[in-house]
Amino acid sequence: MWLFLSLTPQGDITKAYRKLAKKWHPDMHKKAKAKEEASQMFLKIANAYEILKDEEQRSDYDYMLDNPDEYYAHYYRYYRTRVAPKVDVRLVIAVTITVISVIQYYGAWSNYNSALNYLCRDQKYRIRATEIAKSEGLISNTRKRKGKTKEEIKEEEEATIRKIIEEKMDIRGGYQKPKATDVLWVQLVLLPYHIAMYIVWWVRWVWRFNIKKEEYGEEEKLYLIRKYMGLSQAQFDAQEDHEIEEFLEQELWIKDNFTEWKKLKEEEMKSKLAESARYKMYRRYMKKGGAGQISFGPD
Repeated sequence: MWLFLSLTPQGDITKAYRKLAKKWHPDMHKKAKAKEEASQMFLKIANAYEILKDEEQRSDYDYMLDNPDEYYAHYYRYYRTRVAPKVDVRLVIAVTITVISVIQYYGAWSNYNSALNYLCRDQKYRIRATEIAKSEGLISNTRKRKGKTKEEIKEEEEATIRKIIEEKMDIRGGYQKPKATDVLWVQLVLLPYHIAMYIVWWVRWVWRFNIKKEEYGEEEKLYLIRKYMGLSQAQFDAQEDHEIEEFLEQELWIKDNFTEWKKLKEEEMKSKLAESARYKMYRRYMKKGGAGQISFGPD
């Protein structure tokens, strides 16, 4: 292309292009044949100019001249620069985060509705919700309402029970009611704030409990227990209230107590698994006929 434009790599590309473009522009020729030849030549000149004026493409072209044996690699570099779409990386990241946030939000709502549907089917929660509805006059004890069919009355009662369960029952952990602050976009926006708050919390912790040697409050005790257990806040919140009370009664915020408690739990789990394995082996053994039966009758 350098020879095509009558140039050296140090020459003025734009000046050479204008000179040749003026000479070979189709409008400069009158005859049809000359105009056609000029059109083809002009396209070649324009193509050479487009390649040589672009730093990246010109570098690839010069590399091709110096390394003619890397034939297929030249094609890859060409299509990478000319065919592949040039998309702003920031836009790709923004779209990706948005998609993840939408999936995350609707997934959380799906989990919440699944948990709510389960509670609505569970008799224990249905009975409690029905009692609350009757005490508040939301459900008629006689089940008679003018102008409404049994199906309509049943639908209203179901909606009332569901609403009471949603308002009164504490759904925690990974199935709790979604919040906008839980999605990735909002979390990224709030990240500097959370980092600053963590630094403040950490300095306060070191000052109060490492330097001043203050006694732990209930919040700090639960934090240490959760930390030792390796649970997230949502996972720890899903624990039953009586389990939390047991953790506090056993003083599991003390490392030695927790280590002993964990050891006992692991032994209990191993014992249960062993019993379960032995029981399964026994079941398989009996299905195969056991040890055989003794017969006192004739053969």
